[in-house]
Amino acid sequence: SESGPYTGYPCFRSPAALAEALDSLGVDITVLANNHCCDGGSKGIRTTIRELDRHGIEHTGVFLDSSDFRARHPLRFEAGGIRFALLNYTYGTNGLPVPSGLSVNPIDTVRIAADLAAVEHDGVDCVIACMHWGNEYERRPNKVQRQLAGFLRRHGVDLIVGSHPHVVQPYEQDSNGIVLYSLGNFVSNQRKRYCDGGIVATVEVTRSPDGSLRYSLELTPVWVLTPGYRITPSEVGDTLSMPADSRQRYERFMTDTRLLLGL
Repeated sequence: SESGPYTGYPCFRSPAALAEALDSLGVDITVLANNHCCDGGSKGIRTTIRELDRHGIEHTGVFLDSSDFRARHPLRFEAGGIRFALLNYTYGTNGLPVPSGLSVNPIDTVRIAADLAAVEHDGVDCVIACMHWGNEYERRPNKVQRQLAGFLRRHGVDLIVGSHPHVVQPYEQDSNGIVLYSLGNFVSNQRKRYCDGGIVATVEVTRSPDGSLRYSLELTPVWVLTPGYRITPSEVGDTLSMPADSRQRYERFMTDTRLLLGL
């Protein structure tokens, strides 16, 4: 929203200045398909996309019209001589209708299979799928998430990044790719146990001498220090300057997360 009203749960509307903040932090790409993407109606979607475009931030998952869809789905980019395709889908929009003329990518396996078949013939090296899925506050992926992950991998997706549960969930990694079921929360005011932080996943994709791709993964737990909403990584070192209650919560989150992920 450009000028408000700014609202929180259950219908979120945030200042347009967030796009400028993302730009200043070096964010290059965002994914927009999630269960709250229609909270602000047509105006909210159009303002969001306009502000991202104004700051040169690429995006996918929600589209203004058919030409926008064709241009940004999948979102293609190249880095280090490797060609990537990024796709983004959501399980739903909280029952809110998608405004007329706009489109939001749903989790629909028939449609996703067709999308991935098209990507396969498009000269892409690495396919990334950002999935808004799962059950809120559950620390293990549900049956549907696991089935979808298997489906995506079989259809050529190399890297799967999950969101929506608001808590960190386990990951899977093999020589052919990575599944991150849920990164948890990043900037958030949720303070319940397990909800007050998340993980930053650093994935390095390199090409082997034989032409195949290799994937390395580094996971950094991060905790949200309030007030001020400061993202505090596990390597912060100095926790003594925190209030005692904050230090206790920080240490609890880090312990919970390391145990869950085997770090």
